[in-house]
Amino acid sequence: MTDFTKVKANLEKRGYAVSCFATAAEAAGYLDGKLDGRTIGIGGSVTVREMGLLDRLKTHNTVVSHWEGSRKEDAAFTQVYLCSVNGLAETGEMVNIDGVGNRIASTVFGHEELYLVVGRNKLAPDYDGAVWRARNVASPKNAIRLQRKTPCAVKGDKCYDCNSPERLCRGMTVLWQASNGIGRTEVVLIDEDLGF
Repeated sequence: MTDFTKVKANLEKRGYAVSCFATAAEAAGYLDGKLDGRTIGIGGSVTVREMGLLDRLKTHNTVVSHWEGSRKEDAAFTQVYLCSVNGLAETGEMVNIDGVGNRIASTVFGHEELYLVVGRNKLAPDYDGAVWRARNVASPKNAIRLQRKTPCAVKGDKCYDCNSPERLCRGMTVLWQASNGIGRTEVVLIDEDLGF
């Protein structure tokens, strides 16, 4: 079992609420029970999909997800936003890379609540490791998934800092502390490998 003690303490020092779960099913049950009658934006998260959370939430919330036919922009105007991160440092910094900017914008502004759902595979020992993971693990895997014509998608091994018109990594955010632009942010740590 992954020891989340250090990262949990560091996230709490940075103003985040933190909950820890052994399985994705337990975390999905927790979030499904917590979110009721809300408008929820979901930011293209493979983690959320793998948890089966989207279908559960749709039964008693209004869910806005571009994977379900909504426009990416519409998720920015929901009460709650739900996504993951590409890298989480044990020191508490969270890193996201984005091609359009919808996820990185919605993790810093505009919602009453933000839930960041993070599998153990996203953990890195420090800030540099979290950035490295976001660029060299998550971004190539997302480029492959989206069938992009980029060097990282062809080789699948690292970021090539390319100039391809199909480049996914166009913007990066680092969440140093819980944003003043969001009412409440909770990090949901899960002791399973989820997403990229």
